[in-house]
Amino acid sequence: MTEHYVTWWNVENLFDTKTSPRRPKWLVKTLARELETWNSKLLRKKLTNLSNIMTKVNDGKGSDIFGLCEIENLFVLDRLADKLNRAIPERDYQVIHHNTDDKRGIDIGVIYDAKKYKIKQLDGKNKIFTYRITKRSPTRDILQVELVTKDGNDLILLLNHWYSRLSGKFESEPYRIISAETLSYWVMRIQEILGNDVPILVMGDFNDEPFDRSMTQYALSTNNAARVKSGRNPYLYNLMWELAGSRMGTHVYGSESSILDQFLVSKGLLQNDGKIKLDGTAKIELFDEMVKGKYNTPIRFKNSDNSYNLDGYSDHLPISVKLIEE
Repeated sequence: MTEHYVTWWNVENLFDTKTSPRRPKWLVKTLARELETWNSKLLRKKLTNLSNIMTKVNDGKGSDIFGLCEIENLFVLDRLADKLNRAIPERDYQVIHHNTDDKRGIDIGVIYDAKKYKIKQLDGKNKIFTYRITKRSPTRDILQVELVTKDGNDLILLLNHWYSRLSGKFESEPYRIISAETLSYWVMRIQEILGNDVPILVMGDFNDEPFDRSMTQYALSTNNAARVKSGRNPYLYNLMWELAGSRMGTHVYGSESSILDQFLVSKGLLQNDGKIKLDGTAKIELFDEMVKGKYNTPIRFKNSDNSYNLDGYSDHLPISVKLIEE
């Protein structure tokens, strides 16, 4: 039996340095004020802090797969993977990154252990797809990655970072509904092409909670495993329902905890006879140094007044799930 430990984390504004030649010209002006005091020293410290937590998960072994968002570019993702490889020499972490046209230049990336997985090939190319979601202007893409385990089984990852609530929960909701409909259609098409039993793991910062209508009515996620197993629609089983409404959250604003980061699984991961299947439920990775106060508020690296906390990490907590392969 092989275990697959997967972690998702919104690492909050992992930007390249202020004068980076890797930044496209259209983004330089947009980020000018935000990166006014950002420099190489701060980037190195942020990478160190993030990697310190990432090496603690999975009982100090690190995850087999990390899904990450708010990554600016391939350069910073590579540097994070390098730190992890130095800290855990048993691993061979490689990266997957896709540039998007997000207004703040923040993308989604994957760090995976190349000793355990290969990227599925299609016509000699990596089987990685993206879809740009647009409501008048582009929002963030959905990233699909198809991995193959050492035993030759496929595992499909769908990674999401939906539109934020900055302009108001309900004012911004239509953007997330469009993303949710796109995700649901995407799952349906994968199942039509590869079969209903294909294992699909959906993860992301959805900027809505499990019970919000973008998740339930449009993404078709549910806490009813039997409905997902029925296979009549592209339903997804939401692993975060158990924590919804509790004081535990992946993001805290004031005294309000929210489950914005979630794992959803397809029918294929719930089957008792599946080659890869869900083992237990998801968890929030909660280490003492990452949080403060009675609400377990994540300690940010950058404060709201644009100062930096060198002992900080992100405004989100990571979440993890374990799969088993027989």
